[in-house]
Parts: sequence; C-alpha cells; structure tokens
Amino acid sequence: MVGGALAVAASFLVLLAVSPETLEKTARLRHRIGHVPQGLRLTLSLLSFVFFVALVVAGFIGSRDPLSNPLPLTVWTLLWVGLTLLQGVFGDIWRFINPWYGPWRLIRKQSTGETETSVFRLPGWVGMWPAVGSLLVFAWFELIYPAPDDPERLAWAVGSYWLFSFVMMLLFGFDEWSRRGEFLSVFLRMMGRFGIIGAGRDETLFLRLPGSKLADTRPLDISGTIFLLCALASVSFDGFSKTFFWFWLNGLNPLEFPGRTALMQVNGIGLVASCMALAGIFFACVALGDRLASRRATITLATGTLVWSIVPIALAYHFSHYLTLLLVNGQYAAVALSDPFSLGWNLFGMAHMPVMAGIAAGSDAAWLIWNAQAAAIVGGHVLAVLVAHLLAYRLYGVGWSATLGQLPLTLLMIAYTVFGLWLLSTPTAA
Repeated sequence: MVGGALAVAASFLVLLAVSPETLEKTARLRHRIGHVPQGLRLTLSLLSFVFFVALVVAGFIGSRDPLSNPLPLTVWTLLWVGLTLLQGVFGDIWRFINPWYGPWRLIRKQSTGETETSVFRLPGWVGMWPAVGSLLVFAWFELIYPAPDDPERLAWAVGSYWLFSFVMMLLFGFDEWSRRGEFLSVFLRMMGRFGIIGAGRDETLFLRLPGSKLADTRPLDISGTIFLLCALASVSFDGFSKTFFWFWLNGLNPLEFPGRTALMQVNGIGLVASCMALAGIFFACVALGDRLASRRATITLATGTLVWSIVPIALAYHFSHYLTLLLVNGQYAAVALSDPFSLGWNLFGMAHMPVMAGIAAGSDAAWLIWNAQAAAIVGGHVLAVLVAHLLAYRLYGVGWSATLGQLPLTLLMIAYTVFGLWLLSTPTAA
C-alpha cells in the first residue's frame, strides 16, 4: 500500500517536469488503420439482438442452475465484465453490437422513412439523470437483490429493461436516449474513451495511445459526473461490503454470514452512502483545487472536465474486482453457450469441456492474481494522474495554477490507491 501510494505520488511529481506542449502533442498522435464497412453496424446489431432474444428464452426454458444457464453467465460475466474491459482496451465495440440499434433503425425506417426523427424532444434539464437512476437500480439488483443469478428472474429483468429502453428510443430518438437514458450505453461509451481505437465522423478508424481520447472529451454536466462517480463507487462498495470491517460495523459475525436477504437494507443504505461519499469528496477536492488555482473555472466546468480522469481508475477496479470471476465463470459461459437450452447440443464443441476452477485457487494462483490486481490498481491511478494533468492544463492554463488546481485530486487518487490495495488484502466473507 505504501509502495502504491508512492508510485502515484511520484508520477505526479515527474509530470511536473513535462511541458504541456509535449503532453498535447503526444495525446494527438494517431495512425489511420482502416475504415468501417458500410452496413456493418446494422448487421452486427441485428445479430446481437437475435443472440439477446435467444439468451432470454434460455433464461425461461433452460437450466435452473446459474452456472449452466447462458443468460446469467453472459450478463454478469461476458457483458458486464468482459465487454467492459474490451471497451477499455480497444474502444467503442458496443456501438456495433448494441441490440437496440438494429431493431430501432428498421422500425423507424418502415414507419417514417427516416431514422433520425423522434416523436418527442428530451428536455435539456433531464441531463443523464435517467441513466443515473438506471445504474443505481442495476447495481442494487446485482449487489443487493437476493437472487440476481436466477435465470428466470434475470430474464424478466433484462427483457423488461430492453423493452422499456426500446420504447424510450422510439419516443426520444436512439442517439438521444443512448447518450442520456440507457445506462449501459452511457457506461460503455465512457469506458470506451480509454481504448486505443477511435473512429472519425466519416467512420475512419485510428490507432491512438491509451487514454488519449479522454483529452478530447467535452465536459460532463453534473448528472454525467455523478453517473461516472457512481459507477466507480458501486464496484468499490461491492468489495467493501464483503470485508470483515463492514460486518463489524454492522454488528455481524463474518464467519456466520446471514445471507443477502438479511443484509438488503443495510447494504442498500451502504450503496447509496458510498456513491454520495465519493461524489462529495470528489466535488470538495475539485472545489479546493479550483480555489487554489484562483478560480480559473466554474465548479461545474471543473468537475465535468476532471471527472474524465476517473475512467482509468474505474477500469482498473473493474479488472481487479472481477478478475477471478472472469477466469472461472468465463469457462462456465463457454460450456453453457454450447448447450444454451440444456437439450444436449454442442454448438461450439465446448459443452463437455471440464471447467478448471483451480485456475484461481492455490497459493501460486493467489500470488499471480493478487499482483495482477495490485498492478492494475496502481497503474490505473498513475494513468488517471496523467489524464488529470493534461485536463488541468486545458482547464487552468500553464504554470502553477494547473499544478495547484489538480493537487487535491491527486491526493484523493493516492488515498483511493491505498483503499483499493487494502480491499485486495483484507479478509472478506460471503
């Protein structure tokens, strides 16, 4: 923990010696690698929709075992964990496999002959608050609801959510609702800003440095800032809620886990409190930095700009928190997808593949996994300091104003590094 804190602090000090011009020039490096074929997005989206429908059907008629049914394994492992990490590495893959885009485009084309029109206009004051609300409901269902892995209940949940979002897209437009109301698209697009592949308006693909696209983003409004902070806080709380310390705070014996049902109320309060705490601390740090920089920017502009530096941290926590789940349940997912309806099929030749749960067990595996998790957390915070450094120069200009403006946020990142490493090393239950 001390080493991680020193590494993040050292990165801040080293960056003080790097000129803003060098950072700007490096962030704008790009190399053209190709062009998106016409019609690819529509085709992939329709295939994704068919795959989604098959998963929902499997949730209703397939195996009742969450480790044998492809729906919970795909939603919680391949989508929420695997795709998020792929977005963070490569870029906005979700844009092409979004299961709403294809059906929406076909229906709008058939009904109006156009695809960009909408029935209603979403008021500007709404912001991203619908996405914030959806994210919190999703986090509650994943982390607190007693049976999020139950295939039938999950099928009802994801099917209802898809239908609700589709109706909203028909009413307010696909692009508008995807940017402000549909939390998964909002979240994945934010994570995709860190990826190495970017696309221009003419669908030209460019290879860029990791995180460099974050420097090109527009400042988020208050609702967008809260959304990104809640995404990080929910993953952090998932780890914190399993620690012996959390059980002790609530007067419980961690060695006598009472079950998720008994902890629904306390964990629900904890989830909301963790989001509020992180948001409050972040806003306080940015406000203090803005004051140290002689108030060169409004607090809304400052928070909406600097919050993009949270993306590397969110990706690092996602990787660290879900690594063992991905290693083991990813194998179960491959088996289940080969026989999605438990009818004896072997579509991909992996229906009878033995699952090696031992890949995440034993002292050697524990050493490798823990060090990979620790490296991700420290590396994510170091990259966050780099992004914050560049954003601060754009916000406050060169000189001591930019340095002082980001100092409180850097201290927060150092503290969060220590917190993340503590989560990895402290005893947990449940």
